[in-house]
Amino acid sequence: MSRGPRVLIIGNAGQVGRELQSSFRDWDDVVALDRESVDLASEEQIRDLIRRLRPGVILNAAAYTAVDRAESEQDLAMAINGDAPRILAEEALRMDALLVHYSTDYVFDGSKREPWTEEDPPAPLNVYGASKLAGEEGVRQSGCRHLIFRTSWVYGPHGANFLLTMLRLGRERERISVVDDQMGSPTTSIELARATHEIVSGLQAGLFGATREWSGLYHMTCSGSTSWCGFAQAIFARAGKLLGGRVPEVIPIPSAEYPTPAARPHYSVLSNAKLESRLSVRLASWQAALDAVIDRLG
Repeated sequence: MSRGPRVLIIGNAGQVGRELQSSFRDWDDVVALDRESVDLASEEQIRDLIRRLRPGVILNAAAYTAVDRAESEQDLAMAINGDAPRILAEEALRMDALLVHYSTDYVFDGSKREPWTEEDPPAPLNVYGASKLAGEEGVRQSGCRHLIFRTSWVYGPHGANFLLTMLRLGRERERISVVDDQMGSPTTSIELARATHEIVSGLQAGLFGATREWSGLYHMTCSGSTSWCGFAQAIFARAGKLLGGRVPEVIPIPSAEYPTPAARPHYSVLSNAKLESRLSVRLASWQAALDAVIDRLG
């Protein structure tokens, strides 16, 4: 017996896309495409793809994620992060498909000192955040059945991310300076994919009621929070075997000592209360999720 409608995963080579393929392996009809299969800066290619494959569920794990480079590639970042989700949403509406789209904590300016909720007004500090916010708005305004999951500090066993960068530097250096005045919730691609599968499967089973009761924006991160420096220290405390026993010294520094083209929010911890209360889903703590990734790498 077939399990569910056709699932289309866009961005299958990325961190989240790879884990989504693993999580949805129990679905019978899954199509996973990378950037070579569709140019997300091309409206024509996107519309042709959706109309040709006719998926019932679209998981958009593709994004322009080069936060600093986006400052000088604004048009490309906006095309992929802003325009492409809107086009996907319009096509999803056309065939009554569900669109799952991932956004970012960088839609906020970091001025709060308590977890941000879905009702807080966004005010991105950089082009990347602005482009992701445009994508959110395009999806919402389309009227399609959708789930927008805002997440943060995504990493995992594959791709380019903070964890793998720290492990590389840990093999090369005795001391590593890491910013200690930006707070967030490190979130693994594994947990994001697991939670997405749980929710989409629940929707397929009719667990969450009518579309108007569940469709919308949710924050989805691992629980708890830390600084980039605290995250690095936690990585090295767990990664002794991966580094042959080496444990580099982690030096906390302020953001002012590590200038970047794109400004970052100082506090971007997200509240997951809506996700837990409406969809009954909770991600692991960031520490437990980190343990799981280290175990997989080992």
